[in-house]
Amino acid sequence: MLFHLAKSGANLSGQRMLDLDLGTVGWGFLGGLVAWAATTLGAVPVLLGRGMTQRTSDTMLGFAAGVMLSASYFSLILPGIAAAEELYGSVLIAALIAGAGIALGSGFVAWLNATLPHEHFVTGQEGADSAALARIWLFVIAITIHNFPEGLSIGVSFGGGNVANGLSVMTGISLQDMPEGLAVAVALIGRGYSHGRAFFVAMLTGAVEPLGSLLGAAAVTVSSGLLPWGLTFAAGAMLYIISHEIVPETHRSGHQDRATAGLIFGLILMMILDVTLG
Repeated sequence: MLFHLAKSGANLSGQRMLDLDLGTVGWGFLGGLVAWAATTLGAVPVLLGRGMTQRTSDTMLGFAAGVMLSASYFSLILPGIAAAEELYGSVLIAALIAGAGIALGSGFVAWLNATLPHEHFVTGQEGADSAALARIWLFVIAITIHNFPEGLSIGVSFGGGNVANGLSVMTGISLQDMPEGLAVAVALIGRGYSHGRAFFVAMLTGAVEPLGSLLGAAAVTVSSGLLPWGLTFAAGAMLYIISHEIVPETHRSGHQDRATAGLIFGLILMMILDVTLG
């Protein structure tokens, strides 16, 4: 039944909605802007002098992981398989394309992670030699690596022509961007940055999401054959971030039970959004 829902959502006929003023690329870019605004909004409390405990931070990041996990499966992988089956008329080919897209997406983020100098809040510096970069930019790059796949997933969801599916992905990503923006700002304050500077950097980390969404929407709009690849590529990128970044980060301070509860809640919420809106 879930696959049937996904296939219906990915059906290109009658779903294009290109008569809307924005067009699919415009919708994708707008979705990325909304996600960026959510990241910025999430960081606003630091301007009011409010902090966040490590336990709350781990719970919120667990919630973010749950939203991303659910979005990867229900909003990206299943519609990607359905779109590929519609294009090629074979479930096997569709599954192979989905697997390849997931592998490419995760591999791309792994390459970024190994190539770009960046710094995590707990594990420290990774990637290429980062001696020449100020530490604040190492944080920015780390979160940018995280946020780009989120913007990409919004863009390809709108780029498929199904605005409802794009809205569900945008809503879910934006919901998890708010606690994420706050977590970044609070962590920077803990590193000695002023409240205003921490807010600015948290806001800056979300700026890549409109770019990712624009690129994703434009790519799949150019050719419908790219849609299953774009959807599953975005899913693979987010799955890598969940496993490599978020889950380990939330389990380092002894709050894994709360983080797991947050993950389950986020997954359920995003599933409901996808089924009802998408």
